[in-house]
Amino acid sequence: MRSPILDYLDSIIDQTGHVRSGAPADYIPELAAADPDRVAVALCTVNGTVYASGDVEHGFSIQSMSKPFAYALAIEDHGIDAVLDRVGVEPSGEAFNELSLDGTGRPRNPMINAGAIATHSLIKSDEAPAVERIVDLFSRLTDRPVEVDESLAESELATADRNLGLAYLLHSSAGLDTDPRAAVAGYVRQCSATVTVRDLALMASTLANGGVQPNTRERIFSRSATRQVLSVMASCGMYDAAGDWFTSVGIPAKSGVAGGIIGVLPGQVGLAVFSPRLDEHGNSARGVEMMQRFSDDMGLHLMEAGRPSRSSLRETRTAEINGRSATIYVLQGDLVLSSIEALVHEIIENPPTSDLVIFDLSRVDEFIPVARRTSAETATKLLDDGHEVIIVDPEGVLDGFHDSQGRNVDRWTSEQLAERTAVR
Repeated sequence: MRSPILDYLDSIIDQTGHVRSGAPADYIPELAAADPDRVAVALCTVNGTVYASGDVEHGFSIQSMSKPFAYALAIEDHGIDAVLDRVGVEPSGEAFNELSLDGTGRPRNPMINAGAIATHSLIKSDEAPAVERIVDLFSRLTDRPVEVDESLAESELATADRNLGLAYLLHSSAGLDTDPRAAVAGYVRQCSATVTVRDLALMASTLANGGVQPNTRERIFSRSATRQVLSVMASCGMYDAAGDWFTSVGIPAKSGVAGGIIGVLPGQVGLAVFSPRLDEHGNSARGVEMMQRFSDDMGLHLMEAGRPSRSSLRETRTAEINGRSATIYVLQGDLVLSSIEALVHEIIENPPTSDLVIFDLSRVDEFIPVARRTSAETATKLLDDGHEVIIVDPEGVLDGFHDSQGRNVDRWTSEQLAERTAVR
């Protein structure tokens, strides 16, 4: 059975197909040649399950989405206070490549180019060049070998006059200890690492998981470094559109001029989208719309009142119902995407063998819209596979529920379930 979460991602792509404004970055020759109609989306739970749709195998450069991870590595190398001495954390309110320094000569934050160059120069290079350590970090985050697109790096370096100007300005104000040209070359190669939306979703999920890579279980970043990175992403990650972003979408995020955006909902999921056409802020125009739909559908906004996420699946048991074998899924808590994913994953990995499938919602408090939609699509797949589906919903949390094709689903009370069940 195909996961309904994949169907949901397909719908995100379909519903944003009308967004055709903007154009690929034109100041870097290889980015200007990108296919503007490429599109992909992925999410990864903190349990390490990745769902992706669209051009999921298409590789593109990580660009400025590398900045949060390089910042985290610098913090791990030196500690937060030492990094704060060299790079600030205040929103600049300016474009990503502006000459934005505070009164002391520090870059205003590590998400703009000046701050990212300074951050790159802070990464220890005693045993290996900084860029090699960063690419190795990307490989650990994605659990696969990540490589630098050297032809793209050469293309970027050929048009890097503004970044070189930033580096020399930093050097003149004692904000950069290394050779400016070497710092920019390393930073450009950092930005030229090739990734996919699957990779980015895993990287974002590591931040959502408190710094622990969800599949390998390696602690890559400390909790304190992760909190610092997410805080700066929330306030500075979308450049001069950061305020609009946080009020409307409401999650820490970072964009890149190749057309990618990552988003993080702490404790739940990492998100990644890709579409090369950029808006006036240098962010993916369609990507912003896709993220907005994620936030609205899933209730992702950090300021949205809600309870902590936990697994929705309390237990699975088999029983005999009026002489028929039945599989009973007992659910609990608030049904959000990250919690209902555990249920969907269980049904796909271990399909019910009985004709009768019962969902006991007596311990469920709330269904957000995306969970209701996922439940309807799951019911459709079960009905189409020949199962009879019943919900036990004494509190009416799913009033008016039917499957995605409009078919009614039988409802029982808790008393009816108890009367008809002989536990095996």
